[in-house]
Amino acid sequence: MDSVKRSALTPTKSRLASTFAKVFRNQSAKGISPDSGIKKTKSHEKTKKDRTEIPSSGNEDDKELQNRAVREAFLSKLFAGISTIKSAYAQLQFAQAPYDSDGIQAADQTVVAELINLSELKQCYLKKQLDDEKSPETTLLLSEIQEQSSLLKTYEITTKKLDSQLMLKDSEITFLKEKLAEADKENKTLGKKLNASGPLFMPDNIRLLSDLKPSHFNAYLRTALKSIRSFVKLMISEMESADWDLDAAASAIEPGVSFWKPNHKCFAFESFVCRHMFDGGFNYPNDGQEEKSHAVFFEMFTEMTKYAGPASGYLAKKPKSEFARFCREKYSRLVHPKMEESIFGNLNQRDLVASSEFFPETSFFSAFSEMAKRVWALRCMALSFDREVSVYQVKKGSRFSEVYMESLSDEAFLFSDNDAPENDPRMAFTVVPGFRVGEIIIQCQVYLC
Repeated sequence: MDSVKRSALTPTKSRLASTFAKVFRNQSAKGISPDSGIKKTKSHEKTKKDRTEIPSSGNEDDKELQNRAVREAFLSKLFAGISTIKSAYAQLQFAQAPYDSDGIQAADQTVVAELINLSELKQCYLKKQLDDEKSPETTLLLSEIQEQSSLLKTYEITTKKLDSQLMLKDSEITFLKEKLAEADKENKTLGKKLNASGPLFMPDNIRLLSDLKPSHFNAYLRTALKSIRSFVKLMISEMESADWDLDAAASAIEPGVSFWKPNHKCFAFESFVCRHMFDGGFNYPNDGQEEKSHAVFFEMFTEMTKYAGPASGYLAKKPKSEFARFCREKYSRLVHPKMEESIFGNLNQRDLVASSEFFPETSFFSAFSEMAKRVWALRCMALSFDREVSVYQVKKGSRFSEVYMESLSDEAFLFSDNDAPENDPRMAFTVVPGFRVGEIIIQCQVYLC
């Protein structure tokens, strides 16, 4: 009986004991003992009041620093992923041309993987779950490595792209050089045809004598000047081959002139040639009436422009023509006997020119005859106008005038004083004479000092 009753009461006592134990534990946690509950409570309130008065700032600062480190680590992962996508996109572009299927597939997989990673980061941000399994410092370091690796990969792809572009440019340069060489060759061929033996052009709008305009004269003048400069280059080349002192020769042609550049000496020789070729101007012959001369010279101009062969061929066919007489006169004045003998070692060309039947068949005389052909055509055109065409030159030492002159030495303006008119550039010599076609002025070309 006793054992039965004890066993029946045991659960009740156990529950009570458990209840008191819990109360005691709670009181012990709160600082209250069974004997002095009031005192302990006051002591606990005092402690709580003291803790309230002195907050634990160290824990809060540490927590803020920890949160900041977590946020920085999260942002570093974000930017590292963006850098990876950029490098993968650069690789995707580079693999397009030339087409690389493996490179395209690898870049595509990288982009997709990083986009998934960025999507996961977005969800973590929205759920405010920024903590990572790794420490923030480790995450920052790994993100930095990933970002730098992506940048390095981007730079490598850019370098490869620049190398391929450089190779493409080199091939283009080689191709253009070949095209330039072909174009130069064609230009030289055309230049020889035009300057040496090509026919003079006849504008389509010149059919009648009344169709002539000053602009036509200016166009033919430019053609004549080109042939004159070609002959001057050949003459200087021949003089150099004959060991001529070009400085002394230029000083003899234009005494007392100091040239701005050494290669400006050619202007002195060009002046010498123009002076003799345009000597006498465009005067009418004494025999015949002036009214008829317009039509006669227009026919001569038309005949010369329509002749397709070289000037030497025309001279061979018509050795006693007006043009042949013009060539004989100009050659004898332009090419001095001493000059011809020093260049060619004899006077055979001069003797043939002096005869009335033959002309020399040398490259030197061929260049001269082509120059004379164009000057002769210009003269015939000038005498075809119903208005007066005259030649003018500027006196040495004259002040420069933009109305009448065109400068061939702009260096003179760099050393002139605009505030002092007496220091303005002065005319050293006339290289190419000027022309008046009625009231139209065609500037002369001058060298300034």
